[in-house]
Amino acid sequence: MREHAGLTAARAAELLGTDRAMISNIEAGRVGVSEERLRQLALHYECPDEVFIGAMTEMTGGRKKEWWEEYRSSLPAGFLDVAELEHYAVRLRTAQTVHLPGLLQTEDHARALFDVVVPPLPRLEVELRVAHRLERQRILDGDAPTPYTGIIHEAALRMQFGGRSTTRAQLEHLLAATDRANITLLVIPFSAGGFPGADQSILYAEGVVPELDTVQMDTSHGPEFIDAQTQLINYRRRLDLMEQRALSAAESQAFVGAIVRDL
Repeated sequence: MREHAGLTAARAAELLGTDRAMISNIEAGRVGVSEERLRQLALHYECPDEVFIGAMTEMTGGRKKEWWEEYRSSLPAGFLDVAELEHYAVRLRTAQTVHLPGLLQTEDHARALFDVVVPPLPRLEVELRVAHRLERQRILDGDAPTPYTGIIHEAALRMQFGGRSTTRAQLEHLLAATDRANITLLVIPFSAGGFPGADQSILYAEGVVPELDTVQMDTSHGPEFIDAQTQLINYRRRLDLMEQRALSAAESQAFVGAIVRDL
């Protein structure tokens, strides 16, 4: 809002009667902000978008503690951030080239992934991460499941984490998931050739307004989050192009089924 208003952080601080450090801390999420202060900011920034302002005020401290808080002292903060991002998204799109989407993984498959982390994880840490991943999957069930599109490259389907039996069960789980109306699975086969984003895993979480969209990327040192509007536009374009390279939903189901029969 401040940038769209063409104001510097120093000028915003003057308008609020505070210092520049406070503005920087609010914008970086290092300190909380009340609904009253947020509406003050929107007023000074002359923001005309009431839907956006309303969506922002919903995030100002009135939320109850959710299930991921139980893991706060046990798992890295990034794991909790991913769970929160998915929980509040109104739609999710993901693209995976080597790993299968976490929200569609079986317990055994997830455990096999965590078993090959470097350096090796203690058994308790592995089990905590598996339990956390399975709880994340609840957003795809229930009375109001989150719409979800998973774009998966053939390479990820053929990686046998945990061995042949675990892989077969995992792929059968994927096929069962596509029976749910909110889940769409699209496969990019090897024959599709190159495509934008082939070197990345992408999670695009749509917020209640476009300004609250977020991209989450997996890295070896934890998740990274992107919310700059230009980058969001580019990631949406990448995902659109990947969907164009993918098989249809029906063809993708048949493709996964053929791999299962070969195992």
